[in-house]
Amino acid sequence: MCHTPKISETSNSELTKMQASSLIQKGTVLHQQGKFVEAQVIYKQILKSQPDHFDALQLLGVLFAQIKKYPEAIKYLSKALKINPNHAGSYSNRGIALKKLKQFDEALISFDQAIEINPDYTNAHYNRGNTLMELKLFEEALVSYNQAIKIEPNYEDAYYNRGNTLMELKLFDEALKSYDQAIEINPEHVETHYNRGNTLMELKLFDKALKSYDQAIEINPDHIEAYNNRGNTLKALNCHDEALNSYDQAIKINPGYPEAYNNRGNTLKELKQFDKALINYNQAIAIDPDYADAYFNKSTLLILRGDYEEGWQLYEWRWKQKHNSNSRRSFKQPLWLGIEPLISKTLLITIEQGFGDYIQFIRYALLVEHLEAKVVLEVPLSLIKLTSTLKGNFIFVESGKPLPDFDYYCPVASLPLAFKTSVETIPATVPYLFVDEVKKQQWNKRLGKQGATRVGLVWTGNPDHKNDHNRSLLLKQFSSLLTLPFEFHSLQKDTRAVDSQTIIDFPNIYHHQEELQDFSDTAALIDAMDIIISVDTSVAHLAGAMGQKLCLLLPYVPDFRWMIDRDDSPWYPFAKIYRQEKINGWDTVIEKLKTDLLENINIAS
Repeated sequence: MCHTPKISETSNSELTKMQASSLIQKGTVLHQQGKFVEAQVIYKQILKSQPDHFDALQLLGVLFAQIKKYPEAIKYLSKALKINPNHAGSYSNRGIALKKLKQFDEALISFDQAIEINPDYTNAHYNRGNTLMELKLFEEALVSYNQAIKIEPNYEDAYYNRGNTLMELKLFDEALKSYDQAIEINPEHVETHYNRGNTLMELKLFDKALKSYDQAIEINPDHIEAYNNRGNTLKALNCHDEALNSYDQAIKINPGYPEAYNNRGNTLKELKQFDKALINYNQAIAIDPDYADAYFNKSTLLILRGDYEEGWQLYEWRWKQKHNSNSRRSFKQPLWLGIEPLISKTLLITIEQGFGDYIQFIRYALLVEHLEAKVVLEVPLSLIKLTSTLKGNFIFVESGKPLPDFDYYCPVASLPLAFKTSVETIPATVPYLFVDEVKKQQWNKRLGKQGATRVGLVWTGNPDHKNDHNRSLLLKQFSSLLTLPFEFHSLQKDTRAVDSQTIIDFPNIYHHQEELQDFSDTAALIDAMDIIISVDTSVAHLAGAMGQKLCLLLPYVPDFRWMIDRDDSPWYPFAKIYRQEKINGWDTVIEKLKTDLLENINIAS
């Protein structure tokens, strides 16, 4: 922040020096009292007779920065530095004004000049860090905040912004420590409690996050963002009614707050109150017609309900979401969404999102080829051997490698829109992915002669998935199933520490983590099974794409692709869906599955 430096005296004559000194003191008092107009008059009065009066110049520069007239601030501070080029405070204050004008490179130069003059200038280090944050140079910003803290160990703002920087670097545990240090210095800093809650949310420590949001609200009862994120925390804890109350409080404070309506819609969706959820998404969009998250959430709800026409169109809003880590690539070639003819043209299908999405939607490459187009498939490394089993004349390019020439491109999850997909026209011919014969023989040799029925098992997905706490299970929740006289094989590449004791307790589960080098190995292991039991993961998609018998276990409100109120999937004809009848109701799902297995019901009906 700008500060009023100590006053030095500059003059051409003794009388003028005394008069100017008196006026400077008077102007400084008015300045400190916030009487900026009166102080400005006095500073300019001095400069009228003494244009090179350093104190008047730099104090006027500080004053203009305080009233947000940053060009004028830079003008006067620059003049002051011509007179005294060794004044660190003027460099620092000029840097602040330059930063406010988003002239970040020039601001950094100014802060560096201040630090060169005074290496222990705490504010210069701190504001240098703030500028680097604006430039998204987070690691460099961290160095500046650390230096400011080293000089001034109780620098609250430096700890707070250091925490923000660590959040950007996804070093959440370290960010939490930094926020805690800021709170120890100042327990009443509301934004520290708020961002501490955000950090705990990232760590999925929802109960602790709730306490931080409550603390922020206690300090500032009108903190709408804290109410909003408190609602998100309660939703994650499946306390949906309380979450709705928290969003309602945010809306009460600010009826024009679209984020609360959007999140309210998400909560109502999880309660299967779909009509009310749509009303809330539409309200968010009415407030902010460019609100990408609301459009995207509306799209997934529409697709979930089978309204594919509008749903796939709105699904394109995913590219405009602020927190979408899969931003659409920028090519000189145009985007293809099904309009232009592709005869004798080359279409590049690009990767996006997760492995499951890629496996599900890559089936459309076969339809593109039927349009008499040449097809280039960009493929993640772990999928390239598997994808090469597609029965078509495709060019496969590993992600990150140079691309051949092409005429159009289409992200893989935009293909349903490009082909105007409806529920009735889903291309559901399976299998479309196959087992490599060499891998098949290798895995059959590893597994040996089959005795009991072989069941492939997947109980957890990617822990970083935003809905993982709803879609994944603990292995011990399968305990009753694991007593059946089957041979169970884990299809998971990784297992979690929380499942380690259950793994010991059930030695009839065979684990193959070391042998699963990529998805072609997973495909061969799937092929060796009689049936697959899986939660909503990429392995479930792979089993479905291979035409394997699949028992898919889904939460109360599943991902949009699985639709609602049906025990089959139009995407995967050999899948049978087992759905929760209530939130967190996995016990009945497992028991129903166990009954079906015991009765030897043909699950792939």
